[in-house]
Amino acid sequence: MIRHNASRRRFLRRCAVGAISAPLFVRSTVFGANERINMGFIGMGGQGRGDLGGFLNFKEVQVRAVCDVVKDHVQQAKDMVDRKYGNKDCEVFKDFQSITTRDDIDAVFIGTPDHWHAVISIDAMKRGKDVYCEKPETLTIRQGQEMLKVARRYGRVFSGGSQRVWGDYNWMHKMIYGGRIGEVREAWVNVGGPSGPCNLAPVEAPSDVDWLMWLGPAPYRPFHPTLIKGGFRPYRDYSGGGMTDWGCHTFGGALFGCNLHETGPVDVLYPDGEDVKQLTYVFENGVRIYHGGGWGGILTFKGTEGEIGEHGDRKGRKEAPPNVYIPNYKGQGGIFGDFVHCVRTREKPFRDIEVAHRTATVAHLGNIAYWLKRSLKWDPVKEEISNDPIANRWLDRDMREPWSL
Repeated sequence: MIRHNASRRRFLRRCAVGAISAPLFVRSTVFGANERINMGFIGMGGQGRGDLGGFLNFKEVQVRAVCDVVKDHVQQAKDMVDRKYGNKDCEVFKDFQSITTRDDIDAVFIGTPDHWHAVISIDAMKRGKDVYCEKPETLTIRQGQEMLKVARRYGRVFSGGSQRVWGDYNWMHKMIYGGRIGEVREAWVNVGGPSGPCNLAPVEAPSDVDWLMWLGPAPYRPFHPTLIKGGFRPYRDYSGGGMTDWGCHTFGGALFGCNLHETGPVDVLYPDGEDVKQLTYVFENGVRIYHGGGWGGILTFKGTEGEIGEHGDRKGRKEAPPNVYIPNYKGQGGIFGDFVHCVRTREKPFRDIEVAHRTATVAHLGNIAYWLKRSLKWDPVKEEISNDPIANRWLDRDMREPWSL
């Protein structure tokens, strides 16, 4: 096991209480060449355990503890960690604060259902932890606003888990940034639709599931096994459906390709069956992003000089992209390596909380338009719906006591 010296621990605590003006960048040599980043993992369902396996491959990381409200999930995660290190030292918990309150944890991974992301992220960052959070990073727009404020105030590194923005779509990004289709003007995003009410029949909760803790800030409802097996995404209390699930990947890819990933639309046009065929996002520079349609698979771009999709041009040709540099992951090892590198250097990761929040906001605005069946005007600076006070109330949700932001 790696022992941590007092100077490093004092450094991390100072970072946690830094003022808003405190710089995010610190030299990586502060940590020492041979010291590991102690991590705790919260939310150990299928996706969580998959990501745990990825982080275990980094020699810079030491996994100290795992957490889940489902006994089988957390036991499987513990077994993975203990096999990797050849011991039985990994601790298990079902309350996330058993990890976020620990002084020997530097960073946390969050792979819970979406309705927990903001509460756990904010608690962890206020206690001096860096955060890697699976997408969709937020359940509401206000949650993203608060997560960004806390990350900046406490000088925390926050990486969202939308690995496909670069991993899947980088060929298109290189083609666009290299000028192969001219000035990009339109993009089509083919992902699922919004979530809705949960109408699952009640089932008695088994003794090895802490059901009230799984619900957490969500409204009370009886247990159903679908919800703890990854089947929560269709239901609005826990997720935004396909719009936020694959949407955080693919709207993220569209925004990055159009160089709009640090702003937002000014109009969200609801389909009227006549002039507006699909949900349409209109940006201040005139670029339009559509939900659905296109010809190129999950993501299509159209520029002033051509079109490209997921698998190439309209004739299926996928030429070598231009040799152009586009800022992406730092360090080595994909999006996990990017996070590890940035924890050491205090740089902003590729899917920094501001970029992740802006992407999730686009998906959330689409959901609000679908739920209310009307168009919206969005102010991307004030981050509010400017034409509809009722719609503006959907920027946030009440939380079940005792949970709050």
